Amino acid sequence: MQYRHLGRSGLAVSEIGLGTWLTLGSSVDAAGTREIVHRAYDLGVNLFDTADVYSDGDCELALGRAIAELPRRHLVIATKAFFPASDRPNDRGLSRKHLFESVETSLRRLGTDYLDLHQAHRFDPETPLEETLRAYEDLIRQGKVLYWGVSLWTTDQVEAACTMATDRGGLAPVSEQSLYSIVRRDIEAEHLGACESAGLSQLIFSPLAQGVLSGKYGGGARPADARAADPQRSVFMNDYLDDALLARVDALRPIAADLGLTMSQLALAWCLRKTAIASTLVGVTRLAQLEDNVGASGVALPAEAVKRIDEILPGPAS
Repeated sequence: MQYRHLGRSGLAVSEIGLGTWLTLGSSVDAAGTREIVHRAYDLGVNLFDTADVYSDGDCELALGRAIAELPRRHLVIATKAFFPASDRPNDRGLSRKHLFESVETSLRRLGTDYLDLHQAHRFDPETPLEETLRAYEDLIRQGKVLYWGVSLWTTDQVEAACTMATDRGGLAPVSEQSLYSIVRRDIEAEHLGACESAGLSQLIFSPLAQGVLSGKYGGGARPADARAADPQRSVFMNDYLDDALLARVDALRPIAADLGLTMSQLALAWCLRKTAIASTLVGVTRLAQLEDNVGASGVALPAEAVKRIDEILPGPAS
């Protein structure tokens, strides 16, 4: 496993991180969760990403139970807050009140004294940005949070937060969590470079495009144990299951084969070719998936392979 620093901080995270949305605390039972988390740790994964609202909190609880036997100092635990935790007016957003209360709840669920990374799950237009920044700074001073980041903020929002933090002598975010993959390259146009210039690394979610880039749906296949076959877990997959897109994904197979890589390893290594990306977050339900994904760490794709991929699935600047 290779590691990269998160933003301009000294925090090192594994190139392959374990994402937990739609897996831990929901489609994976307690025994399976423990098995996956412990195997990930053994393989060098140190970044475990979750959120307060995943499976209504059950995801944090499941992860907390799974990490209880692992050495805490070797783990990078990341969670998030923003989305409503109830129908009460203050149980949402990025106000000081909600951030403090969400952090306390996450600490209890995860069974830890501190969070390595806490992320603002979306931008909150109803809370002054300065209030959010001050809340994070105070949580960090209290030792409950070590670093803070954002998720799916616009370029302008990221730059505003960094400028305000710098002007006040405060603490800027160190990461942005973005959607990025061979088939979803929007951040290449501006956002990726702007965040890097501002001092933020990217944590990438859905780098395998909900499993499509693993090749499991090649030739129109719909495996019974795949996410597309599960109505609850496939709600964001419709755009990925387009026949024309799947045909182009199939065209990546010879590239992976020429390099001795699986389709998943090719897709993850393609993301990690960007130095602005610190880690790709993968969601797995089986050990075989995890072990396959981890094999992408440290793989350097030849320029010719990247060119062939661009010809099949061009980016926004192409």
